[in-house]
This record gives sequence, C-alpha cells and structure tokens, in this order.
Amino acid sequence: MERICFVLQVKPERIEEYKERHRSVWPEMQAALRETGWGNYSLFLRDDGLLVGYLETENFERARAGMAKREVNQRWQREMGHFFVQPDGVLPDRATQPLQEVFHL
Repeated sequence: MERICFVLQVKPERIEEYKERHRSVWPEMQAALRETGWGNYSLFLRDDGLLVGYLETENFERARAGMAKREVNQRWQREMGHFFVQPDGVLPDRATQPLQEVFHL
C-alpha cells in the first residue's frame, strides 16, 4: 500500500468557499475516487491556505490515471482549478506532486 502526501496552495480570498465546496463533494466524485483506488483520502487546510492531501492506494499512478479518465473528475478539476495558486492552465490533479516520505512509525 502506498501512502501519498501532497501540498497545494489555496488562494487566501477563496479559502472559505473552498471549505464550503468540500462540505458537499458530489456523490459521483466520491464514488469515482473510491472506484479508482483513492482510499483513506483526507485534505487538511491551514489558515494561510496551505492544503495538505493524504491518501492510501495500491498504485498512485494507476489511481491518478483512472481518475483522469472520469468525466466527473474533469468537471471537478475545472471548477476547483480557480481556487489554487498555480500556473495558468494547470489543473489541481496534475499539480499534485507526492512528497518523499522520510519517516514512518
């Protein structure tokens, strides 16, 4: 099982709206995540907009590729892309670069 952690930066002026959107993630988006192997998936948000994501999966590249094929994910990424500090045209799911794990207990 791979443990994946990544960070993104939410624009400070969009933090409250970002939190609100995640109180009601579309059921079909949640189902797609489960079906493509995104397990124990959590997002943590600091007051300054630092977003930390964590998930467990058998194969992250396969899980990410599976989501990339889902129409619901394409819609979600287009809607969420405006919340993040990142280069224009880069959707959030393409900006997630796993962090190197240096310790685990």
